[in-house]
Amino acid sequence: MRKRLISIDISIKSYQDFIKDLTRYAEKKISSYTCVANVHMLVEAYKNKDFAAVVNNADMVTPDGMPLAKALNYLYHIKQDRVAGMDLLPDLLELAEEKNINVLFYGGTQLMLDETSKFCKNKYPDLNLVGLISPPFRDLNLEEEEDYIQLINQSEAGFVFVALGCPKQEKWMASMRGRINACMIGIGGALPVMVGMQKRAPKLMQRFSLEWLFRLSQEPRRLFKRYAYTNSLFIYLIVKEKFKR
Repeated sequence: MRKRLISIDISIKSYQDFIKDLTRYAEKKISSYTCVANVHMLVEAYKNKDFAAVVNNADMVTPDGMPLAKALNYLYHIKQDRVAGMDLLPDLLELAEEKNINVLFYGGTQLMLDETSKFCKNKYPDLNLVGLISPPFRDLNLEEEEDYIQLINQSEAGFVFVALGCPKQEKWMASMRGRINACMIGIGGALPVMVGMQKRAPKLMQRFSLEWLFRLSQEPRRLFKRYAYTNSLFIYLIVKEKFKR
């Protein structure tokens, strides 16, 4: 089941059901992609119908941000679990280690992937980490694209964790469905947090939907304009929808 939240269709299920379904996709190597949606993604989809189609055509769309989970309750009285990338990623890696599922990371800088390799060797010593790919920060030509597809499929990865940032990672996954035989998940900013390159907000701030404020305090120059605009627009759109109903 899905519910439309302004511009994106959020999958409605428990956190454990998301884990179960994603693991099934990975074990069976079902070519699929999952969008881990937050306020930024919702606003991008609101502004761009083509991007909205990319998100809404995903096999699953999880409510990554607490504001999305709360908005579902506010508009529909649905008590939906938050399904954050920062929780999904370590939980799925643990399951991949346990179930012997091959894992590959696509995207991010070489430094981040080097840190990812060290982290996984320490935290998940029996994990089958079969690839760490840092593609160029530009559009790939057709030959390069085909080379990466072949490399990923030959690795027999069940999980492909994509860290290209929104909206690039969602567009890439959509273009790869049917071509890459794996469960692709857009993890974005969850990877640098997991490997210790960035800090995660304290639990209290997470509970009160203030993770954005913690991130803003870490990167004020880069994030101030984005958060000022997207958060304000999100609140306006949700209140407008509530009055419409």
